[in-house]
Amino acid sequence: MLCGSWCRRCRPVLVMLAIDAAFAVMNIMIKKALDAGTNKLVLITLRQLVAAIVLAPIAYFRERKMRPKLTTEICVHLFFSAALGAALTQYLFLVGLQYTSATFACAFANILPVLTFFMALLFRLETLNLKQAVGISKAGGAVVCIAGALVLSLYKGVALTKAAAGGHTGGGGGGYSSRQRATATCTLFAACLCYASWFLVQSKVGKKYPAIYSGAALTFLISFLQAAALSLVLQRGFSMWLLKSKLAIATVLYSGVVGSGIGFLAMSWCVEKRGPLFAAAFTPLIQILVAVIDTSLLHTPLYLGSVLGSALVIAGLYFVLWGKSKEAQTQTQTQTQRCEVKPTECNEENKVQQQQHIV
Repeated sequence: MLCGSWCRRCRPVLVMLAIDAAFAVMNIMIKKALDAGTNKLVLITLRQLVAAIVLAPIAYFRERKMRPKLTTEICVHLFFSAALGAALTQYLFLVGLQYTSATFACAFANILPVLTFFMALLFRLETLNLKQAVGISKAGGAVVCIAGALVLSLYKGVALTKAAAGGHTGGGGGGYSSRQRATATCTLFAACLCYASWFLVQSKVGKKYPAIYSGAALTFLISFLQAAALSLVLQRGFSMWLLKSKLAIATVLYSGVVGSGIGFLAMSWCVEKRGPLFAAAFTPLIQILVAVIDTSLLHTPLYLGSVLGSALVIAGLYFVLWGKSKEAQTQTQTQTQRCEVKPTECNEENKVQQQQHIV
């Protein structure tokens, strides 16, 4: 029984770790595809189409008997979820990725937990009491994560490993002009802002439309239409839609099936179970995994700044998750005490919560 309870508590953590590993591989593949000449708008559009095709039959057969009715309010939420979490975020991120390296882009994305934290505070989805250890832990962890991101992005340090012959010289945007880095910084910040907003919107979508598979399929269908419309406005001609290399085809399929389809679905589930800050707090791990791939497979040299920054990110992540864990325990204890006083009211509330979390 204790083992089952432990597995249920750790399941969201394990899911987020798997998502981060998949996203790290995807970012490396996308960077290589962009460098090879693949159009970023085409990549985004086809990626959303693949994700919608993969999720549609799963949603139809799994939720055909419990799918809620689509209302105007739900459609509006799905539209903004598609724009913020898929089409707009991906386009801005790929613009930044095209002008810098995968390491720099992923390192910059580490500001996401702090942006999400402040936006959640603004919309009262998170609480912060600096007079309690939980509040201090959450705030301090967010600050330490940002400090680690700054070290990863700005401090290079000495090389701890040697690059192989023909390997990259790598490192947070090195080899790119100041204008390119400035453009990348602006677009990556905008992408993080959109993605932080998506976490908040998705927390609402999960409550109003608990059919998570159908919601994800509809989201990707809408984002496909949004990206296609943007492509037709900004690009002309049909030649750009032809994928001319195996790398481009593999990138579209992998990013659509794993990165968008399965990853979006799993992250939506984690947001529903643990809240937007919990999911956003795992984002810095993507940069660490990208650095590992760069070092071991692509032979990019490892620098002291990467090690120090990664250590700070992990430490900050620990404090954020500790604060969230203690906060969840406190809420559970409070609810248990209230149930002992008003058992009838508590039973009705539990029924509502169970209906909202059916998947």
